[in-house]
Amino acid sequence: MASVYDFAAQRLSGAEELLSAYRDQVLLVVNVASQCGFTPQYGGLEALHRTHKDKGFSVLGFPCNQFGAQEPGSAVEIANFCTTNYGVTFPVFAKIDVNGAQAHPLYRFLTSAKRGLFFSRNIKWNFTKFLIDRAGQVVARIGPGTKPEALEGAIKKLL
Repeated sequence: MASVYDFAAQRLSGAEELLSAYRDQVLLVVNVASQCGFTPQYGGLEALHRTHKDKGFSVLGFPCNQFGAQEPGSAVEIANFCTTNYGVTFPVFAKIDVNGAQAHPLYRFLTSAKRGLFFSRNIKWNFTKFLIDRAGQVVARIGPGTKPEALEGAIKKLL
């Protein structure tokens, strides 16, 4: 059975990273953007990451420019934005597509594992979240309107 750990993604630095580096961790995979109404969720995501990272939890951020062109920046601009505005320490990857023919293989896996509203595979907007268990399986798909702090209980159960 496929898992999140079977994929690789490019970090903002340009280095390819195997997601197997996160094996046995609980993960929250999020498509992020710096010019979105939900952008302040970076703060909540960082708080979750800092609170639980020593217990085997990580947030993985995947910038995406497919929704209203709300992530137009370069890798350097994205990194600077995340650090300067939200003190982000969780891993942020290179900009990807999450929908369509060019969707990153990880997102094809995630959207197949947990469908959205009306069983749609497509991501509807920035800050859609996928909660992953320690086996690398998707246990929940959470819409962008749900603030990260609302996931505290679900994360604790998986830890």
